[in-house]
Amino acid sequence: TQYSMKDVESLGLLKMDFLGLRTLTVIDWTEKQLRVSKESGFSIENIPMDDKATFALLGEAKTLGVFQLESSGMRDILRKMKPEKFSDIIALVALFRPGPIGSGMIDSFIKRKHGTEKIESILPQMNEILKETYGVIVYQEQVMKLANTLAGFTMGQADSLRKAMGKKIPEGMASQQQSFITGAKKNGISENKASKVFALMEQFGKYGFNKSHSAAYALISYRTAYLKAHYPMEFMASLLTSDMDNTDKVVQLLGECRQEGINIRPPDINRSGQQFSVDGDSIVFGLAAVKNVGQNAVSEIIRARNEGGDFKSILDFAKRVDMRQVNRRVCEALIKCGAFDSIHANRSAPFDSLQNILDEAGRTRDDTASGQSSLFAQAESEDDRLKRLMPDKPQWPEHIRLEGEKETLGFFITGHPLAKYQKEIKRLATHQSADLGETVNKQEVRLCGVVSLMKTQLTKKKERMAYVTLEDLSGSAKLIIWPDKYKNSSVLLESGEPFFVRGRIDRNESDVKVIAEELMSLRAAQEKFTNSIHLNLNLLGLEEPTLNQIKSVAVKHRGPSTLTLHFTFPDKKRVLVDASERYKVVASERFLSEMENILGPNSVYCS
Repeated sequence: TQYSMKDVESLGLLKMDFLGLRTLTVIDWTEKQLRVSKESGFSIENIPMDDKATFALLGEAKTLGVFQLESSGMRDILRKMKPEKFSDIIALVALFRPGPIGSGMIDSFIKRKHGTEKIESILPQMNEILKETYGVIVYQEQVMKLANTLAGFTMGQADSLRKAMGKKIPEGMASQQQSFITGAKKNGISENKASKVFALMEQFGKYGFNKSHSAAYALISYRTAYLKAHYPMEFMASLLTSDMDNTDKVVQLLGECRQEGINIRPPDINRSGQQFSVDGDSIVFGLAAVKNVGQNAVSEIIRARNEGGDFKSILDFAKRVDMRQVNRRVCEALIKCGAFDSIHANRSAPFDSLQNILDEAGRTRDDTASGQSSLFAQAESEDDRLKRLMPDKPQWPEHIRLEGEKETLGFFITGHPLAKYQKEIKRLATHQSADLGETVNKQEVRLCGVVSLMKTQLTKKKERMAYVTLEDLSGSAKLIIWPDKYKNSSVLLESGEPFFVRGRIDRNESDVKVIAEELMSLRAAQEKFTNSIHLNLNLLGLEEPTLNQIKSVAVKHRGPSTLTLHFTFPDKKRVLVDASERYKVVASERFLSEMENILGPNSVYCS
């Protein structure tokens, strides 16, 4: 219907929203892979709902790619909550919204779950209804059940109360309150206690979430977490295929694979299908991911391979595929991305000799078509012919090889310009580019990366400024560098070397950029930022045992650097607290690692 929701409901019609979730496709793809390669009878419908490995993964917040649970804020809550049963996930999905976060509902839920806050109820009849949420009114259904049990509301009346609370209708609330108190008194409940219960229902009811909605989402969350815990390669391959057109997301997922020890291989002319797939102990890129290699070329390569078996060389490849579909441009892209690495480890040799190979393959096809073959061709072995056509060449330097991968795939596969600087980046960066979506306007951030793209222009005052795309290990970020900063950093930005940038977030409804305030080489940043260690602590769900862990680690690693705590409130306001002199620490790798184990990734940096 094109009519508004309220008009349709007033006519007595039911409004329904149908959500098309890409995640369901990811689950389906993973199931199909597993049935072919591991368990022919596998069904996601039959997995246990109390799986220890799944809840361990959730408690460790290793949830990138897990439905509804992958944002940095959600991972922070998971780390603190440590879900132990499916009902915890249902509650988490319902609670992770601005209203419950701002009202303190999540804090109470976590503390009561861990026994650090006492569960109190106004009436014993409330205990059973609120048992699974530790006395916190989380769901709209709980509001309805309380009204039904305590005040004798019919379910229709209880639904009217739910609507009045959820939509904050003042004129409806007064009459609902009176009806509730009257009904409660008939059930032997005093007016004083009935008023307190109604006030509690009103306080939390306005943030209440539909449990059936939350449970449906939580089920998908649990299923994706289960697949990631037990079949990480098949699950990540399906995720990568799903996000193939989203370069930043693919970079993020590839980083997650490397972090979890999953080997990623470039496209392989003899192993890859169209999509990402699992081959042995690796995930292999699909041929469809290669730029300039269209659907027709991929289909032709797979046809030739299915009919004649694996390709033995690039010459064999060129002779067997239809070069009207797989032209020189396609072949160049396949070489650059590494698709021929399994048969020609040195990419420079087939790339530099490609025209010779294509010409020879063309002659062979023409001779075959005409029924002729030269005596020389008959006398020369295939190996000798390949050596003649493709002489040895020096390997491409690493930066040329990686540039080829970036050009043809959109990202680096066999390495990364920042890989050898990971320890330094962990010390210096407050964020990765993938995290910038969850920052607030004007917030200070520190990033480390390389220039992926740079465009300069003159301002109205005829001064040169730059728009830079910074790439790090998680994706890319947009930088604006005004003339005063560009003048002192242009050489650095054009050098291709890794650099450090400190700046402030500039965001609107559709985009997030960083206004650069300070730029320097990674080496210069290392020398400058060693005096103080900073810890980012989210107060949401923060409990005393966590603070005691932080103290314990600080005491264990005494040193010359001051310790500064950055507390973030649920409304995103921040407060800085300098720890006392007795908590000075040493900025060692072990200290940083232990703190990150407590607080999560990107929670520790130096200045």
